Amino acid sequence: MTLERLDAALLREVEALEAEGRAKAPERVITGYLPPEGERGPRYRLRGVDREFIRMNSNSYLSLSNHPALIEAADRATRDFGVGPGAVRFIDGTFVHHVELEERIAAFMGRPAARIFNSAYTANLGLALAISSKQTFWIGDELNHNSIIRAMRIAAVPRENKAIFRHNDVDDLKQCLEGVPEGIDRVIVIFDGIFSMRGDNAPLAAIDAACAPYRDRWPEGLVTVVDDSHGIGAYGATGRGTEEHTGARADIVVGTFGKAFGVNGGFVAASEAVVEAIRQKADTYIYTNPLSVADAAAAKVAVDLTDGEEGRERLANLLDRTRRFREGITELGWESIPGPHPVVPLLVRDTARTRALVRYFFDDGVLVVGLTFPVVPKGDETIRFQVNAAHTPADIDRVLGVLESFPG
Repeated sequence: MTLERLDAALLREVEALEAEGRAKAPERVITGYLPPEGERGPRYRLRGVDREFIRMNSNSYLSLSNHPALIEAADRATRDFGVGPGAVRFIDGTFVHHVELEERIAAFMGRPAARIFNSAYTANLGLALAISSKQTFWIGDELNHNSIIRAMRIAAVPRENKAIFRHNDVDDLKQCLEGVPEGIDRVIVIFDGIFSMRGDNAPLAAIDAACAPYRDRWPEGLVTVVDDSHGIGAYGATGRGTEEHTGARADIVVGTFGKAFGVNGGFVAASEAVVEAIRQKADTYIYTNPLSVADAAAAKVAVDLTDGEEGRERLANLLDRTRRFREGITELGWESIPGPHPVVPLLVRDTARTRALVRYFFDDGVLVVGLTFPVVPKGDETIRFQVNAAHTPADIDRVLGVLESFPG
């Protein structure tokens, strides 16, 4: 047997991605972490580069990944139970840390129950498998995350059983609801809480109001689902994300421990019936090992910290740094999308200039993400900055200084 023919075919496919501008750049390898010191926030070292970097491309919004309490919890759980669960959940792979984390995140999100997954991506897939049927109609925002799109596909939702509404356009959502065909038993309206490429949020209160007249139209109801992976922990008065920010709730919430909480894993928080259906029907839960006890123990501590005084202080720091950075961008005459979230897009609107700016930041020790055509439409070329709580005022000013000195 040989891979020669397959290798050749795959190489042609990768070359096509490169020609289209959609290929991923080689992965940079982080080799060192330098903790905050004085006016300097954390720094990172990369393989093959003799320079320290500020990360303005990290999802760890509350900067909890290196917190001593999380490290201690992960270490203690590992010493007690080992580094791996040794089985899937229903074959005695459920440890006390998994259950405690599920109870804690359910309480934090104000839901009766929750179920944890290896990631929010697999949580979305598993949820779709659990709540979809042949008579289910799905309606989603056009800018929904890839995991939501894949969730509909893995649940085998036929083309005629789904609709897409224009981004955050509630009137268009109403048109989709009016267009649901006969013979449907239940309707799922699903959307991101924070749209990660833009930093804007779903108008949850308006969505809920738009859905209200339709709640009783179908025998098994209308259900709203928000994936607030980028929102939970990162904004809202107490870090409850988009629901808290908008003063409205979805029926089901999907989230992650891998962003603001700084660990790993995802979850679905909902009713006890939904969570039991997930346990019984979600392939991405049933047929894979769960999070390690280290991840689960550390994640629980992260939720505890977020829900306490230290979490409030970190969130306040995060909002202050975000505000400082957004105001600085405006003062420098650059365009962004307004909002309180620490995802801050810089609208460059030119592919060559965006790539040059990303390189300019790299050469000055700042890691950022550039989004260019065809990943985004022509004219929407963007640099995405992500502010973290451990960024100091001096860090923010330094990044703004690099932007101000850009000659292009």
